[in-house]
Amino acid sequence: MNAISKDMSGPLSSFAQRLNDVEGAERQAAIGALLRTGLPDRHVEAWKYTSLRPLSAQEFQAPPAQYDAAQAKSLLDNLLSQHDAVQTLPRIVFVNGRFVKDLSLLPEGMDVSFFSQKSLTVDVQASPDRDPLVALNTALVEDGAILHVAKGVDAGRMLLISLGVAGDTAISFHPRHSVVLEEGARLCLLSLSAGVGPYFHNPVTEVTVGESAKLYHTTLQTEGMQAIALATTYVQVAGHGVYNSFALGLGSLLSRHEVHARLNAPHAQLHVNGAQNLANHQVGDITSVITHAASDCISRQTVRNVLDGHARGVFQGKVLVEQVAQKTDGYQMNQALLLSENAEIDAKPELEIYADDVRCSHGATVGALDDDQLFYMRSRGVPEAQARHILIAAFLDEALSLIEDETAQEYCRAMLAIHFSAERKAA
Repeated sequence: MNAISKDMSGPLSSFAQRLNDVEGAERQAAIGALLRTGLPDRHVEAWKYTSLRPLSAQEFQAPPAQYDAAQAKSLLDNLLSQHDAVQTLPRIVFVNGRFVKDLSLLPEGMDVSFFSQKSLTVDVQASPDRDPLVALNTALVEDGAILHVAKGVDAGRMLLISLGVAGDTAISFHPRHSVVLEEGARLCLLSLSAGVGPYFHNPVTEVTVGESAKLYHTTLQTEGMQAIALATTYVQVAGHGVYNSFALGLGSLLSRHEVHARLNAPHAQLHVNGAQNLANHQVGDITSVITHAASDCISRQTVRNVLDGHARGVFQGKVLVEQVAQKTDGYQMNQALLLSENAEIDAKPELEIYADDVRCSHGATVGALDDDQLFYMRSRGVPEAQARHILIAAFLDEALSLIEDETAQEYCRAMLAIHFSAERKAA
């Protein structure tokens, strides 16, 4: 065991073998950051409610060059078959963190390149010194999509798909994606993830929205129940720009959707909405840090959780209003529906305000299904199981209505309906 391995403990030790073989100054610097901090535990405030202990249960290997191609094709077909409108959309497909040309249909109207073709550079947004998961990504990244939409171009809709295909050996993959919209550009991006087997998916995405540009970004996470999915997104929005996002979490044993967003110039807008439907022993974490760094900007965040069994949901939302950011309009709301006495929600909304002319608010509600509504429906002949399903679907559907892009909204509804059907069969 070399010197690096000796310094690794806890969840970080699961990657010791791979980190020992890392070369290159940027990657070595990232390892140095990891050795200084380790992966976060519950003593770190931002990870107080989410334990990375499941990472310690196994050693994660690099994905092999060969994978079960039939399994990957089946996963992709299942994702595309759920809604007619997505079947013909341009798509960029990664399997175990590596671009697969044969499964992809490259988009037009934008410049597309890949991380594997570039030399590694550390962006100021996603800094290894600030975030250990970004450091791990920087040390082990192999590939990722780099999308660039030129000034004034409407690039339409496209899919960015990640498939995890693991056998008996646990693997990890760490894609690095970049999305840049120049002034007045527009893009509707639907990010999908699914998989089978034991793996760790640790993507980092860097987003830059230019002056008056608009990015509608919907993320659907349906990873397998042996998977761990921890995604980090960094967003910069210029004046009059719009980043409108929604994250729907359905899969994975442990998941985290973390967004760091900064509104850099007046009249920028940010929407970071989401929903989770979790059961059994799933843990799902939605965390955001939204910084208002200019005046007259708007941010909105609404998150809904439906939790059953021993599932646990986490919502942490921080809005930071800098002194220069007068006339800020910020809003956060987290709502949870607990279907079991053993389910748990941990919510920590925060406001940190240094300006004096602002309108900011946050709130949280937690409850069970309404007994009066259940009684009303059952008294009219609706079976209890169906009545419960109707109420749960209505609760989540209100969140899905926040998805701005109609095709993405319809697709998420279709996938949620399939998820409900699978849950009822398993019950």
